[in-house]
Amino acid sequence: MSILDAPVVQVADTDGLLVWPRSARPSPTGDVTVGGVSLAEAADRFGTPVYVLDEQEVRERCRTYRTAFPEADVVYAAKAFLCRAMAHWVREEGLGLDVCSAGELELAVTTGFPPERIVLHGNAKSPEDLRTALRLGVGRIVVDSASEIARLAAITPADSRQQVMVRVVPGVAAGAHVKVRTGTDDQKFGLSITDGSAQHAVTRILDQPHLELVGLHCHIGSQIATTKPYVAAVRRTVGLLARIRDQHGVTLPQLDIGGGHAIAYRPGEERLDIPVLAGRVRAELEDGCARAGLPVPRLTLEPGRAIVGPAGVAVYRVLAVKRTGDRTFVAVDGGMSDNPRPALYGVRYAPRLIGRPATAPPRLVTVVGRHCEAGDILADEVALPGDLLAVPAAGAYHLSMASGYNLVGRPPVVAVADGIARVLVRRESLDDMNRRDIGL
Repeated sequence: MSILDAPVVQVADTDGLLVWPRSARPSPTGDVTVGGVSLAEAADRFGTPVYVLDEQEVRERCRTYRTAFPEADVVYAAKAFLCRAMAHWVREEGLGLDVCSAGELELAVTTGFPPERIVLHGNAKSPEDLRTALRLGVGRIVVDSASEIARLAAITPADSRQQVMVRVVPGVAAGAHVKVRTGTDDQKFGLSITDGSAQHAVTRILDQPHLELVGLHCHIGSQIATTKPYVAAVRRTVGLLARIRDQHGVTLPQLDIGGGHAIAYRPGEERLDIPVLAGRVRAELEDGCARAGLPVPRLTLEPGRAIVGPAGVAVYRVLAVKRTGDRTFVAVDGGMSDNPRPALYGVRYAPRLIGRPATAPPRLVTVVGRHCEAGDILADEVALPGDLLAVPAAGAYHLSMASGYNLVGRPPVVAVADGIARVLVRRESLDDMNRRDIGL
């Protein structure tokens, strides 16, 4: 049984590693190994903060999606985390790639990723993004606004046709936080089905001889733990496919339902059951198309967090401990510059002491970062003595959203597999940052 095929049930967290990579093992000394590599030794060798990424966990999660959706195009959402090795892994496991910028696209293609297996989307693609996509031969471009249609049509070579999809807003509210809900009309992404914007965009694209409309795209949010919103989104997009057929005589062959699949950051939190999602989406798609008299379109989905999130562990070293009022604060050598998610979305993690057995009784503390913001909090109300801390479920939206705040420098990414650790992305140095500052 693969990782994501496991039933979504609450089980006893006897070793405290329930939301860690499956290869994680505790040791009698208080250390934890991931992929056969000691985290304490990794911290000593590579310094802290450091991201440790379990290669086998990433690969197994890719395989689980391929097994659950054998008839679909599974494309990895690069925004969750992208480096050359990550692009290489998902390519080897048979996935496509979903990118949001010329930078992500260039990195992937220069790594050897086939451009025809890449999807480009974003709500505000720059002219450079679009030109790069056309130059490199990207497979599909997801149109997110009416103005983008004219811009793309104007720069598409006359002797070619670029495949495009329309990102639609199905009117489905889903997501763990208001800032990651993208399926309703009150946010920046997509074109509304309700007010007719999506239908208008379809008409405009069909009038462009160098754009080939191949399907619809929708992404309804992030950290979605139930299948019901996806089923509702499929139902509404199939309805739009039928209206397009009736109005234009065009049967679109593809439907992209995005990603947003929830993972657990702490024991007891829900995650999305991927095999169940596959069964219910497939059933709704087949039934809806049968009722509408449509052929079943080829499905695309875009998992990101659910592939790389649980594969990563962030390791920090404690710099200070102090008591203020009735709270004890444990400050570490990282924080919101390498993980802005707690400050953005109020996310909390389940850190663990590693490296040595605890000699003091645990007490409830608040783990905070080193940055000059009161909201720089990694975890609250956790029982945690010690001087080396590991934070699981750290593979997604940490380094990809990292910043240069306080000129601390972004941490390295170290891959682990079969007892071997290797650097994928080196630590950002002061020299790296100084080279960009050319104002004097």
